[in-house]
Amino acid sequence: MKKSIIGLIGLLLIFIVAACGEGTQNEKEAQNIKEMVEEYSTSESDDISASITSHELIVTDSESNETSYELPEDEFFVSIAPYANQTHPCSIHSLTGCQGELTTEEFEVNITNDEGKVIVDETMTSLQNGFIDLWLPRNETFQVKIEQNGKTAESEISTFEGDNTCITTMQLT
Repeated sequence: MKKSIIGLIGLLLIFIVAACGEGTQNEKEAQNIKEMVEEYSTSESDDISASITSHELIVTDSESNETSYELPEDEFFVSIAPYANQTHPCSIHSLTGCQGELTTEEFEVNITNDEGKVIVDETMTSLQNGFIDLWLPRNETFQVKIEQNGKTAESEISTFEGDNTCITTMQLT
C-alpha cells in the first residue's frame, strides 16, 4: 500500500513538472516570435520579406524559402501608421515593406476595450517605417485614439481571426 502511494505521488510530481515545463515552453515560443517580429519591423534581419496575418508570421528568405510561425494564442499583432497627408491601402502588414508617412515621431496613444478598460495609454514613437507596433489581447474590439500636436485620429479596431494587422486609415486632423 505504501509503495503504491509513493508511486502515485512520484507519477503526480512527474506530471506536474511536465505541465509546468510545457507552459514555460509556450511562453518562450511566444517571446521568440515577438522578438522576430520586432527584428523585422526594425530592419535588423537578413531575410528578404516578412508579413504578419492574424494568426502567423510568414518569412521568406533570400532563396525564396517560406517559413510560417504561429502567433501567440492570446495576443494579436497590429501595426498602425497614423498619417497627415498620404497613406496606402493595407490589410496584412508587411514588416519589411510597408512604409508610413510619419517616421520616428512621438504620439499619444490611448486604446480601450469595449468595457472601457484602458489597454494602452502612453507616449509611443513610430518606427523608421512610420508604424506603431502593438500586441493586443485577442478576440476583442478596441477604441483607438492617437494624438500629435493638437491633431487627433480615432478608429475602432478588432483582434479576431482574419482581422487586419495593418491599419493605415487613421488620419490626424
